[in-house]
Amino acid sequence: MIYLVIVTLVWAFSFSLIGEFLAGHVDSYFAVLIRVFLASIIFVPFTDFKNIKNSLKLKIMGIGVVQIGLMYIFFYKSFLFLSVPEVLLFTIFTPLYITLYYDFLQKRFTPLYILSVSLAVLGAFVIRYQEINSDFLFGFLLVQGANICFAIGQTSYKYIMEDKELKNIPQYKIFGYFHFGALTISVITFAMFGNFEKMSPSLFEWEILFWLGIVASGLGYYLWNKGACQVDAGVLAIMNNVLVPAGLVVNIAIWGKEVNYLNLSIGGSLIMLSLILHYMIMKKIDKQK
Repeated sequence: MIYLVIVTLVWAFSFSLIGEFLAGHVDSYFAVLIRVFLASIIFVPFTDFKNIKNSLKLKIMGIGVVQIGLMYIFFYKSFLFLSVPEVLLFTIFTPLYITLYYDFLQKRFTPLYILSVSLAVLGAFVIRYQEINSDFLFGFLLVQGANICFAIGQTSYKYIMEDKELKNIPQYKIFGYFHFGALTISVITFAMFGNFEKMSPSLFEWEILFWLGIVASGLGYYLWNKGACQVDAGVLAIMNNVLVPAGLVVNIAIWGKEVNYLNLSIGGSLIMLSLILHYMIMKKIDKQK
């Protein structure tokens, strides 16, 4: 779980960096392409190109296409219609997608998961509750598209890596294919939809893109998906919502954005309570086995 915590702290800054400095200034398809390209480059030296089965390569690439490639397209576009806090708010549904999809892969349904995850969703919702009108509908749908892609990607990776035959393969030797898949779809979408008039980032914007590409994407997704393999689906779902208060705290502390501190405290407490509740549920289930 330590990997998930570390990446949460790193990603807490990503929302604000994108929303405050890149959205509307740098073409979103170009930003995604650069970010994924940098992430791919750092994994080339570690990737095993000879001893990995082609079927596994394609599976990992497919996950990268969805979890990063498609997700980033929805995610970056959403900042053109929503503020950083609103994007954070609308990510609260990711845990439900993770839990339901993982149960689908396992051909089962665990009702108690819904209880703990729903509490986490409630906590995130309390943090930034406000009136939401029709002007935000499109932005909301974009974020949900990103949420679904992110949920399917990390859950599929966890499911595949649980195969006993893959236990002895160091994940850093195959994770490059994850970024290679994302790079493939990023090149295609940039060629089709890229705005060449917004392809001249300032030095500061380039610095942000390098940080997002090398640290947030390259190392971040590797540690996040590796951490996902070390916890159950319920904890993974809940940790996705820890990003909400973490991202809001960064947005408040550094950019001085207004927020309801009482809601933030209550919502954050509910998320922590959901994590405790989940462990209690899992302990009870283990005793019944």
